[in-house]
Amino acid sequence: MGEKLVIVESPAKARTLTRYLGKDFRVVASVGHVRDLPKNELGIDLTSGFEPKYEVLPGKRAVVAQLQKAASQAEKILVATDPDREGEAIGWHVAELLQATGKPVERVLFHEITQQGVRQALQHPRSLDPYLVDSQKARRVLDRLVGYTLSPLLWEKVKRGLSAGRVQSVALKMICDREAEIAAFVPEEYWNLDAFLDAGLPPPFFARLALKKGKKFKITDQATATAIREELASLPFCVAKVRKKRRQQHAPPPFVTAKLQQAAYQRFRFPVRKTMQLAQRLYEGVDVGGERLGLITYMRTDSVRVATEAVEAVRAFIAKAFGAEALPEKPNTFKNRQAAQDAHEAIRPTDVTRTPETLREFLSPDELKLYTLIWQRFVASQMKPALFDVTEVLVEAGPYGLKAKGEVEVAPGFLQVYREEREPTAAAAEEEATGKLPPLEEGQQLRLLELKAEQKFTQPPPRYTESSLVKALEENGVGRPSTYAQIIATLADRNYVVKEKGAFVPTELGKLVTRLLTQSFGDLINEGYTARLEEELDAIAEGEKPWREAISAFWQAFSKDLDKAKTTMESAKAGVATEATCPACGAPMVLRFGRFGEYLACSNYPTCKTTCEPDAGAEPPPPCPLCGAPMAKKRSRYGPFWACSRYPQCKGTQPVASTTVSPNTPSGVTCPECGQGELVEKRSRRGRPFWGCNRFPTCTFTLPRKPIPRPCPVCQAPFVLEKKTLRQVFWQCAQKSCHHRMTPEEG
Repeated sequence: MGEKLVIVESPAKARTLTRYLGKDFRVVASVGHVRDLPKNELGIDLTSGFEPKYEVLPGKRAVVAQLQKAASQAEKILVATDPDREGEAIGWHVAELLQATGKPVERVLFHEITQQGVRQALQHPRSLDPYLVDSQKARRVLDRLVGYTLSPLLWEKVKRGLSAGRVQSVALKMICDREAEIAAFVPEEYWNLDAFLDAGLPPPFFARLALKKGKKFKITDQATATAIREELASLPFCVAKVRKKRRQQHAPPPFVTAKLQQAAYQRFRFPVRKTMQLAQRLYEGVDVGGERLGLITYMRTDSVRVATEAVEAVRAFIAKAFGAEALPEKPNTFKNRQAAQDAHEAIRPTDVTRTPETLREFLSPDELKLYTLIWQRFVASQMKPALFDVTEVLVEAGPYGLKAKGEVEVAPGFLQVYREEREPTAAAAEEEATGKLPPLEEGQQLRLLELKAEQKFTQPPPRYTESSLVKALEENGVGRPSTYAQIIATLADRNYVVKEKGAFVPTELGKLVTRLLTQSFGDLINEGYTARLEEELDAIAEGEKPWREAISAFWQAFSKDLDKAKTTMESAKAGVATEATCPACGAPMVLRFGRFGEYLACSNYPTCKTTCEPDAGAEPPPPCPLCGAPMAKKRSRYGPFWACSRYPQCKGTQPVASTTVSPNTPSGVTCPECGQGELVEKRSRRGRPFWGCNRFPTCTFTLPRKPIPRPCPVCQAPFVLEKKTLRQVFWQCAQKSCHHRMTPEEG
């Protein structure tokens, strides 16, 4: 009896499965996708049903040859790529390439990489799902139609190297829309008036003015605040109403992908991409005491469903670890969102008895943080609610009513295991502080200790962080959580957004691209339409709609807008008008978008060739050290610098002080030389970026390119290096003996 060939995506998963399956199985990795649409052409036949033209990826020919050779020697082929649409499509591509062997192909789904999970999956093979394949095919065709038609349009109207995408452009629009809201926001003044009161027994408490003559009342100016403060100071304070109630806070469901991304950012400030990389490693397998174990279930899911045996196991664990009083009578159940695919379980530990403490010595610090978060959330999901005693008090002083609220935790319930981190918001900051109130009875007289009037202003909506952007994308049904990391990375790589204090700020280039696309494709490049497309893709996956029908309807509307945009979309090649004036000749300056970013250029070009940075007016220009003329801030590949405004007559330059400051941005890669420090981004004296150990000067290891915490799929080196050209970004193995190259999508 011959061996069975098992084909997975990841080499790490292949190593784990090899240990589990034994000698009757051979496990080979495809290392991601093996076929895709051609890179240098549209690759879609628009006249024959939008049929895609697939070809083997240039870097995967050796992998395909290995798969074909292994398949020819096997008795049966088991496609065990990831259990989602993308994995189904990769499996289909592999099966197509192995058709010539004539060997039977079956599909198996490993939702967790454990002995039991693998054994159960092998007992339930199925055929490849044509509807899931069609859904992924439709998504790929849609993305190619948008990206390969809009991007060249932006090259023609703005500059080369830009990109647009069906989901990417909507995410950018959301960031730009939020920035416009902030710019248009007009703050309104209001005043909080708080009375510090004593009830005879501790503690004293604050009550905030809320009513006048029984109606809601708001102070909007200082004169009113001062007058009411003086009036209240002479009035008696009396408890008018006391309302007590018991509040329950129910346990949250176990994580789905988007919620895990949000929680990891809020608690640890992990970028979305880092969270998914860590989760991938925990899923594929980690060496634990000489045994390779998959520690969590599959991390790309939108379902909160949990297997019955896992619920039984966690309830037994809770009863043993926290006592029977922490366990509800019946298991907690949770409902999926309406749009959830429910393809597989929520993210949970494969074995709840593997507590974070037992794995501490086997996981990296960041892996342990994420595993702990997943473990805590899963255990908490099956515990009793937390109970709070809430007291709401109305205090009257003449015609005025002041409110106080106290809240005391009486039973921690699930909170003894997991407490959610929440991003600070203006609304949360304005909530009255809750705590313990003294014993109070209606009619009780209170003694005034202090009156405090504080001026406030309404706040604009906050800028998006990675966490809040993921939440907004999820709530609007834009894209899928598995794509969010790549979307966010692309927006930064294209210089459409920058980060300030952890929040996304659109650049002038990002605003321009959004404005141009919205003017020409406003009916298609928006949250509602993109969400409806996602629903159609779900319908294709369920076999409810032919994929060509969905593509045809989209292309019919999109192609009309595209043809019109080619002639009507304004060109920004000559620059965008600004209010700045040229420091050399006084002519208006225009904003242009060059190879190294945005810059201001004189509109009298080529008569006047003065250029400077957009923020040049933020600090006074120094005099030229050679001729004394005013200098202009310019940018090179090494960053900004000061240059004489009389160039080329005078070639005086001097560095900008900020270019010598090291940002120390962490990379998530452990220093390969000392094994203790982390590689962080630094800047040379000329402003050129490099990466070095954060234990400098104890360790002097440096790299010229950005390290990416992704193992090389060929030699298993712990990280790869990011390289950029004018036309592409790719990853290359850091080992000189390997130098394997791949795209970020393949990685």
